[in-house]
Amino acid sequence: MQVLGIETSCDETGVAIYDSEKGLLAHTLYSQIGMHVEYGGVVPELASRDHVRKTLPLIEEAMQIAGLLRQDIQGVAYTAGPGLVGALMVGATIGRSIGFAWKVPTMGVHHMEGHLLAPMLEENRPEFPFIALLVSGGHTQLVKVARMGSYEIIGDTLDDAVGEAFDKTAKLLGMGYPGGAALSALAEQGDIKRFRFPRPMIDRPGLDFSFSGLKTFAVNTAATQGLDEQTKADIAAAFQEAVIDTLLIKCRRAIQQTGWKRLIVAGGVGANRVLRQRLQTMLANEGGAVYFPRHEFCTDNGAMIAYVGCQRLLAGQQDGLEIQVYPRWALESLPPI
Repeated sequence: MQVLGIETSCDETGVAIYDSEKGLLAHTLYSQIGMHVEYGGVVPELASRDHVRKTLPLIEEAMQIAGLLRQDIQGVAYTAGPGLVGALMVGATIGRSIGFAWKVPTMGVHHMEGHLLAPMLEENRPEFPFIALLVSGGHTQLVKVARMGSYEIIGDTLDDAVGEAFDKTAKLLGMGYPGGAALSALAEQGDIKRFRFPRPMIDRPGLDFSFSGLKTFAVNTAATQGLDEQTKADIAAAFQEAVIDTLLIKCRRAIQQTGWKRLIVAGGVGANRVLRQRLQTMLANEGGAVYFPRHEFCTDNGAMIAYVGCQRLLAGQQDGLEIQVYPRWALESLPPI
């Protein structure tokens, strides 16, 4: 089955084509970061308008890369939520319209299920069951994945997600939007021993997270030290070390509590080099294995949407005639496959 996937949940327009037998045939992506940077964050109305301009040209480009004609497409998948409602409506409307015009079934996909299953796009893919660490956008969650569509959230953030904490701390240090990747790069130049940041909630039972306190600690540290370039790097290093330590402790706890030795990491923060290295070492010590998507599939993309849509369409699931999007959508509410 060849499925066209469309991702428009926030500030990146992604289109891909996935073949259930051959794998990923094509994927194209356009990022709006350059447009939103002057505002210091995503402007929803501008994001929606840009998706309108970019989605159809990207679909044409993906079809050309894959060498397919419209009659070759057997299904269409699009992100139905969670995300910005206007941006979601663009992808949903285009996806449903193409499905209606081409007389093929369509499937609205949960954005976080896409991230969670992005490692399935790789040759070295995990077997079920596994634990998933989702660190994307406003989400930091630990999820038990018994099989596709069977998800149980066992750990969640009580305030800021990891990505939000990175971006806010980067802004404090005078970096532009988005600042997470720049903060990680700056941390490479810092001394992790100069400052000691707290590891939030590790002394409490359970698997929940809290990262807003780290941002406050960074503010207070900067206020007492001043912000010369080396101090910025040292604060970035201490902040990143605290975040990574916290994630490792919670992941180890999840593995030990469940007895499941496979961990997948997905979402933008999952591209962090130090986090990847530390998790690989930790899982090896625990006698398990960790799986990551390639870097280009850590951030939002159409490939993960095409993959999930393909699996659900093959299972006989599909949309009705209504066009529906869900700015908030519980992962645990999804039907199993």
